[in-house]
Amino acid sequence: MTDTTENVSQTPSAVDDAIRTAVAGGLPSTIADLSRLVRIPSVSWAAFDPAHVRESADAVAALVRGTGVFDSVEIAQAPVGDGGELGQPAVLATRSARNGRPTVMLYAHHDVQPPGNDEDWDSKPFEPTVRGDRIYGRGAADDKAGVMAHIASLRALVEAVGEDFDLGLSLFIEGEEEFGSRSFANFLSANRDALAADAIIVADSANWDETTPALTIGLRGNVTFRLTVKTLEHASHSGMFGGAVPDAMLAGIRLLATLWDDDGSVAVDGLTRSDGSTPDYSEAQLRAETGLLPGVSPIGTGSILSRIWSQPSITVTGIDAPTVANASNTLSPSIAVKISARVAPGQTAHDAADAIEKHLRAHAPFGAEIAIDDVDLGDPFLVNTSGYAVREAKRAMADAWGVEPVELGIGGSIPFISDLVREFPQAEILVTGVEDPHSRAHSPNESLHLGVFHRSVLAEALLLARLNAALK
Repeated sequence: MTDTTENVSQTPSAVDDAIRTAVAGGLPSTIADLSRLVRIPSVSWAAFDPAHVRESADAVAALVRGTGVFDSVEIAQAPVGDGGELGQPAVLATRSARNGRPTVMLYAHHDVQPPGNDEDWDSKPFEPTVRGDRIYGRGAADDKAGVMAHIASLRALVEAVGEDFDLGLSLFIEGEEEFGSRSFANFLSANRDALAADAIIVADSANWDETTPALTIGLRGNVTFRLTVKTLEHASHSGMFGGAVPDAMLAGIRLLATLWDDDGSVAVDGLTRSDGSTPDYSEAQLRAETGLLPGVSPIGTGSILSRIWSQPSITVTGIDAPTVANASNTLSPSIAVKISARVAPGQTAHDAADAIEKHLRAHAPFGAEIAIDDVDLGDPFLVNTSGYAVREAKRAMADAWGVEPVELGIGGSIPFISDLVREFPQAEILVTGVEDPHSRAHSPNESLHLGVFHRSVLAEALLLARLNAALK
């Protein structure tokens, strides 16, 4: 996109004022629409009913059509990998640019994580509930609020400048981000012309805190897989043979322990870290935002944010083994473990996966057999912050929030961004979000701060209005 800062700076302040009025006036209906989306249990995981994801896609498509700004709106699917299985339904909408204006892609996802146990929630996970200045529910923040941020921004733009604006738009609301975006690359390839844009707004990240906006400029990649450890052909009596025969639980625990040093840092040769300065972030803030118990110490070395943004991490997220309630005095023949590794910017997920597999095979104790399958890979991402759209996004955030934005790294992963970079190498990618450190995305009592949501919508609406006044 051509640098047209002078052109944008001449955008009448009256348009900004109209945007502010429209966003504030539309907030009640926006929250009502968000609540309706949250009530749809659109979990995209294979074990859940896909009809709910379809229902969610239909609801989002209706909201997109209701803006009245798109030339076409459809629900589309793409195959997963090279097979015939189709991915979850996504919403695809387009509007052609006019009079030399740029095109902006708006991305979010309408699928959600599983709710977990209802008893861990203070209110029902799919019944949106307002308590204080937050609305609680699965997907209230991640990422149905991202969907509604786009819808609300477009509504405000129409109210401020009318439906006959010049800005080009493509919109992609994905239906399987929480299940690994397995058809994402094929979807982009099949719809490349429709989605092509000069700038891409990804509304799926977080802000520094409830009063400070952030533009995400760095994301760790991810490697997730299932590890199976086997030592026996069948279970045997632990009293009869324990002490002479290594069971799979023993071998698995010993093997997993090799993944970390004594201080909790990753101890896998071949996993790299990246360099870079980080803002001040105290251990007290870490404890407040994570619920770290008073007697439990943080892990790792270096500044706290470098451990989260710039270093690899490995987490065991699940173990298939006999439950305590069903435990018998037997030696387990095999166990399965789900492992989630985060990859520092600067290393490919493929290289990281190779390093982890090499480590596991080299450290398997007692000659235990191991198998690795169900592998998902996502590359890390670093934003080039020198572009025009990045500068305008920061200016819009500052105007909407009243404070300058922070450039944020995120310990989590958005694997599909590497696909966006590959398909649209000239596009500037703006990773924004509506979450804050207390949103608890993926966890019980997920919530959206309504003030953060208001300011996030305002920032995006101001940005769209200013890009509408810019020449490509």
